[in-house]
Amino acid sequence: MTDLDEHGRPEPPVAADETATLLGFLDFHRATLAWKCSGLDAAGLRATVGVSPITLGGMLKHLAYVETHWFARFLSGRDCEAPWDTVDWKADPDWDWHSAADDTPEQLFALWQDAVDRSRALVGQALTDGDLAQPARRGWRDGRTPNLRWILVHVIEEYARHNGHADLIRESVDGLTGE
Repeated sequence: MTDLDEHGRPEPPVAADETATLLGFLDFHRATLAWKCSGLDAAGLRATVGVSPITLGGMLKHLAYVETHWFARFLSGRDCEAPWDTVDWKADPDWDWHSAADDTPEQLFALWQDAVDRSRALVGQALTDGDLAQPARRGWRDGRTPNLRWILVHVIEEYARHNGHADLIRESVDGLTGE
């Protein structure tokens, strides 16, 4: 049974194996982002702090891309799907962040949740087929290939970093604070 904190986030296990620990922290950080973005309208998801252009809506779209990029494209070797397959990343390397302003809260949450659901399924399948040391199906241009362990840690790092941003932005929107 998973313990939930006061915000409904699953507590990572305190005495589990490496896989359960990594997946526990990933789910905790996913739930933190969902909590920080919950209940906001389009204006709230477009709010910025200071001179930074980062928004909570942009964060949802960016992390949907991160999930897709690492778990579908790299780990599983799949081609990008909509909306990522038509983006001209050379013309706008921050398209995921910028284009979020044109999306409704419902579209942003659905895009992110679909990416999370697909990632969970892909990681589950990968763990059925192997362990954390298995290499991704795609490698980098320099010939190196990350393994599933590296990908999980990297995606956790992405969420942790952006959840720090989310704390500041959400507090500026309506005063909501908390870990």
